[in-house]
Amino acid sequence: MTDFENLLFQLQALAHPARLWIVSYLADGKRAFVSQLAKEAGISRPLMKMHLIKLERAKLVKSAFEPAESGKVANFYQINPFVLSLDPKIIVQSGPYLRPGAYHAEGDADD
Repeated sequence: MTDFENLLFQLQALAHPARLWIVSYLADGKRAFVSQLAKEAGISRPLMKMHLIKLERAKLVKSAFEPAESGKVANFYQINPFVLSLDPKIIVQSGPYLRPGAYHAEGDADD
């Protein structure tokens, strides 16, 4: 993965309030199973899993399978230590970038 792709994945992953909540919840070395996180967040387990996958692809959290108290194997998540520094120089160093016309169709206003 290039520096550009890594930066893009991290910014996209952190650009959602639910995922910021997850990072905040797991801060300070906390670990939690998917169902625990979903319950605490007040969202469904599949929706929580979707957010966790996005964070994991961006290498902001990591997961492992481990036996739960019930004896079943469960997937737990924890922070993958990261520092995200961003300034214009870092953006330039993460490039080169495609010109917007290369990925937006003419007249396309989508972000």
